[in-house]
Amino acid sequence: MARYKMDDGTIVDTDNATKSWEEERDWNGSNHIGRSSGSQWHDQILYRSRKGRYYIEYHSREQGIMDRAEWISNRAAAMWLLENEFELPDNLKELEAQIVE
Repeated sequence: MARYKMDDGTIVDTDNATKSWEEERDWNGSNHIGRSSGSQWHDQILYRSRKGRYYIEYHSREQGIMDRAEWISNRAAAMWLLENEFELPDNLKELEAQIVE
């Protein structure tokens, strides 16, 4: 469980999320690299809040960098999910045609 204060003043609790997705990791020959973060040291998890809003939780294994979370748009959530090869939830499926060519 983690709680974050968002830019709009809302507090999100990851335990209250209705769904979460961890970013995929790809092997580059030396390290596993996060597909969305592009890093071996930083991770992302996408969450859908109880109210249906999407946010990304950012984790770092680098000293001095605090974990944080930020709201993202439905379009950005759909892009993140598609990049990580997840099926889109029903409320985002209509965006797939706009994003994928």
